[in-house]
Amino acid sequence: MEFSRIFMISCSVFLLCSSLAYGQAASPPAPAAMSPSPTPAPAPAPAYVNLTYLLSVAGPFHNFLDYLESTKVMDTFQNQANNTEQGITIFVPKDSAFKALKKPSLSNLSNDQLKSLILFHAMPKFYSLADFNDLSAKGPISTLAGGQYTLNFTDNSGTVHLNSGWSKTKVTSAVHSTDPVAIYQVDKVLLPEAIFGTDIPPMPAPAPAPAPDVSPSADAPSADSKGSASPSKSSQSTSSSHRSRNLGIWSQLVLALLGGWILFL
Repeated sequence: MEFSRIFMISCSVFLLCSSLAYGQAASPPAPAAMSPSPTPAPAPAPAYVNLTYLLSVAGPFHNFLDYLESTKVMDTFQNQANNTEQGITIFVPKDSAFKALKKPSLSNLSNDQLKSLILFHAMPKFYSLADFNDLSAKGPISTLAGGQYTLNFTDNSGTVHLNSGWSKTKVTSAVHSTDPVAIYQVDKVLLPEAIFGTDIPPMPAPAPAPAPDVSPSADAPSADSKGSASPSKSSQSTSSSHRSRNLGIWSQLVLALLGGWILFL
């Protein structure tokens, strides 16, 4: 009896251990902890290009800066430089180039013409000096002025020449050439053919010369005095001729009386 009880207990323990072992083997392993993937760092924002500062420290480009501000073209240039993928290329004349302008004069342009002329000094894309060799074979290149405001380029042994159709100039130095902004100094103001080629603005009329003083002087004889002097002279000559004639008649009468008196004696 004692053996039977021990055998039953042993069987129960064996079955219990077997079931626990089977349950552990059948249960799936716990998933491994997932480490979070690193978030990529945002790309740094491009640096803001201040064209006013760049042109102020170089040059002197005071005249060009004044025109940029007065025509509000600076806003267009800044937007093209900082808010587009193409960038901008600007050709800047020195102050001496503006002083050399005698004819035609920019003072005769309307506000719209002056704005187009300043826009004519920039292209809506960044061009390095090496790019101008390719541009010389492409013909007229559009500027920010649009329409017929185009430029022709010639690369002559590394010297870039520009032809606006009315004026010719060349790049004398690179002021700034880092994408997206290229600024090149030129030795003349670019005058577009669309403004000056067919209808040159008229020059201001010269001031009228002062009229000469034609008032008669006090010593000069007046016309009336001259006119009155002539009749007096003629009257004097007439009276003298009358006296001579009367004297001749009386002389003849006296001689006749004397002759008659002598014959009577």
